[in-house]
Amino acid sequence: MPTRKEAKERVIKLRKEINRYRHSYHVLDKSLVSDEVNDSLKKELFDLETAFPDLITPDSPTQRVGGEPLKKFKKVIHLIRMSSLNDAFREEDVLAWWERFTNYLGKEVSPSFYCDLKMDGLAVELLYRDGIFVEGSTRGDGLTGEDITQNLKTIEAIPLRLQGYYPKEVRIRGEVFLMRKDFQRINKELEKKGEKPYANPRNLAAGSLRQLDPKITASRKLFFYAYGISGEGEGHLRSYKTHFDEYETLRSWGIAPNPSGRVVHSLKDIFHFHEEVEKKREKLPYDIDGIVISVNDNRIYAEGGIIGKAPRGAIAYKFAPREATTVVEEIKIQVGRTGTLTPVAVMRSVTVGGVTITHATLHNADEIERLGLKIGDTVIVSRAGDVIPQINKVIKELRTGKEKVFRMPARCPVDNSPVIRDGVAYQCSNKSCSARHQETLYHFVSRHGFNIEGLGPKIIDRFLDEGLIVDASDIFSLKKGDIEVLERFGEKSAENIIREIEERKKIDLHRFLYSLGILHVGEETARLLASQMPRGKSGLLGVSEVGYFYKSLSVEKLQEISDIGPKVAESIYEWFHESRNFSLLKSFEKFGVKIHQTKPNTGSKLLEGKSFVLTGSLEKLPREEAKEKIRSLGGEVSESVSSKTSYVVVGADPGSKYQKAQKLGVKILSEREFLKMIRT
Repeated sequence: MPTRKEAKERVIKLRKEINRYRHSYHVLDKSLVSDEVNDSLKKELFDLETAFPDLITPDSPTQRVGGEPLKKFKKVIHLIRMSSLNDAFREEDVLAWWERFTNYLGKEVSPSFYCDLKMDGLAVELLYRDGIFVEGSTRGDGLTGEDITQNLKTIEAIPLRLQGYYPKEVRIRGEVFLMRKDFQRINKELEKKGEKPYANPRNLAAGSLRQLDPKITASRKLFFYAYGISGEGEGHLRSYKTHFDEYETLRSWGIAPNPSGRVVHSLKDIFHFHEEVEKKREKLPYDIDGIVISVNDNRIYAEGGIIGKAPRGAIAYKFAPREATTVVEEIKIQVGRTGTLTPVAVMRSVTVGGVTITHATLHNADEIERLGLKIGDTVIVSRAGDVIPQINKVIKELRTGKEKVFRMPARCPVDNSPVIRDGVAYQCSNKSCSARHQETLYHFVSRHGFNIEGLGPKIIDRFLDEGLIVDASDIFSLKKGDIEVLERFGEKSAENIIREIEERKKIDLHRFLYSLGILHVGEETARLLASQMPRGKSGLLGVSEVGYFYKSLSVEKLQEISDIGPKVAESIYEWFHESRNFSLLKSFEKFGVKIHQTKPNTGSKLLEGKSFVLTGSLEKLPREEAKEKIRSLGGEVSESVSSKTSYVVVGADPGSKYQKAQKLGVKILSEREFLKMIRT
């Protein structure tokens, strides 16, 4: 057994050598020793640190896997939004993007671009303090992600300590992904165990990063490529004048960006790079779905700012959707929450873009007519944006004469109630249809409703099948013992679900009204309804109190509320006058649900009495922020344009609301005019 002094000297040398091997392999793409040799050195280091625990440091290679499994992921706030990218699918789209960018700047700029491969993985952010990796998080919604530090530590390509010269604190962004060979290996292991394999490497990588036990993540052998250093302001621009400089800096710190990226100096060069990459796409050891084009000069890139949730100075140039042919064997009807019947094509199994698909939505009867689709037809299938399966065309020349014409059913396939047509939509006439009931429960626990994260559709379905719940109020009656006895559930998972339910028993009034799934009542209408409720002394309301108030409102009274027309008023009135629904409200109260009233706006009344409709993409202010700003100034936000609408705010690519506003003579504001109004 060595002395502590001897052990310390050996530990330092071992760490240095192991880190040198890691850097050479992951950054320089050069293997200095075999995996067996590397593993042997790691084992020696582990044994020495076990014998002398005080020698363990956070950046030791032994700390990549360890510790107890997590119970839950903590939230992480991103200091700078993790933006997504807008997509281009054709050369014309790229040309249009560049034209929009230069027009926005109001000047001609010398085109210099950094082209990188668009990895089909998951974006993450790494935080280093004094060169030590201390926190890693998912992108989440761009503003808030999840703390997955322990899982990211298992990825060898992510150094636990930076090398060279680095800032006291730095945030690095990149993509976590899975090599194809490891994807195949893991799926084979799952199949041997009788478990369902993953559809593609991205899904497997995502599932691996969200494992509560980092040892499972480590077994998956995830990979990482950096794509930028997070920062803003003059300091950032001085340090990294170009995107290329950021990549070189990352390499100097021991973090690898994708080695295939390069600087190009014309749009023509971009198209050549895209073509080159697409040709070698299948030979790469990992999946990509296009290239990322960024303005190389960081100062010019920063001048472009953000449009919506995407930077103006970058765009994802996707590969053309991959296509395949298959046969439509059946057309089934799916009944949604509002009772709408949607036709879904059931197809002979086919692989498109590396994913096996068997279903594609046909949207409505008009779409079937447009395609000229019959049951038994051979069709061309693609994945829109490499994600959503869609039928593009019927190959009528391959018909045999045995194909069958499809017609929408006259009765609901779930409960046999008559089907009625409303425009292009076909709907079940029975408000108690079981399929609608199922979808209503999904809606009830959704993000804008009660937001019970632990209750996804599969678990809701399971609880329905087991008879644990019949209606939404039963969710709040569940006990840990009801759940933990079910197959594939345990004590911990049951505890997590019950804890999440308990935490959600207190809810804002507008979210509660939205969660009820009242026909035609979306988020904004729910807010309008909530604003009519008299404020209680404590700010807390009983559910029955809420129910009796809305039940007291006549159809005529409801129509007096801004932007609530006859159709919506009738729907609200009917819901609160249906005895079954009122019993549901009383059950909520029985199980401890409390309703919170948000404090009325006591600040500026600048927009009081004014109603706004937003359409198109806003460049300076994300839509949700714009809505909150309007409300904070006393204004109202509506989902639809009417003669009562005060203003329609128009962003890029506006929809039909813009046209309707023109027809009705409603005042139209550009984003610039809107911003000037709210800053007055």
